[in-house]
Amino acid sequence: MGIKSGSVALLAFLALSAPHDGAAQLRSGKEVVESTCINCHGSGAQRAPKIGDRKAWRPRAAQGLSSLTLSALKGIRAMPPHGGNPGLTDLELARAITYMVNASGGKWTEPASARELKAERTGAQVVKMQCSKCHQDGKGGAPKIGDRDAWSKRLSQGVDRAVNSAIHGHGGMPPRGDRADLTDGEVRAAILYMFNPKAPAKSAAKK
Repeated sequence: MGIKSGSVALLAFLALSAPHDGAAQLRSGKEVVESTCINCHGSGAQRAPKIGDRKAWRPRAAQGLSSLTLSALKGIRAMPPHGGNPGLTDLELARAITYMVNASGGKWTEPASARELKAERTGAQVVKMQCSKCHQDGKGGAPKIGDRDAWSKRLSQGVDRAVNSAIHGHGGMPPRGDRADLTDGEVRAAILYMFNPKAPAKSAAKK
């Protein structure tokens, strides 16, 4: 899923301070934002979405933490890789993005470690954490977990289409099941799990 032009808002990372010592404690999202991101996101300079502007952040949050972080790490348009500061860690970048999203109406969980950031949850974990709230009992017409007939209808045009529908939201279900920090792979794994909970567990990364 491509990143929209609004992602240039992450230009705020350009002025981060000197690289960390490997043993130094990594900064929280709040610390990174207050030291740097506020320069653009506080006022909306360079068309950056202002912190607290739910309307501006909503379409960006819908892309998910994994997608936003990857874009910032690689650089996009006017923004160089790692926001122009090689000393900024992947984890700190993800924490800063999470903080700004949460300050603008999101409900993401700030990653505690690089391992947590990179690891994708299994379908079973995602379903237990979020999807079961509706799919366990079929709330709002949601296909129940393990109901092969109901899920077969939704998967009849391919898994990719079903995943894309879940990512963007469908019917009464908000984008990514109201958990915007889910990666595309985790969404896929959750759908496949709900179709067949008895299938051997696989990592969400192995699509």
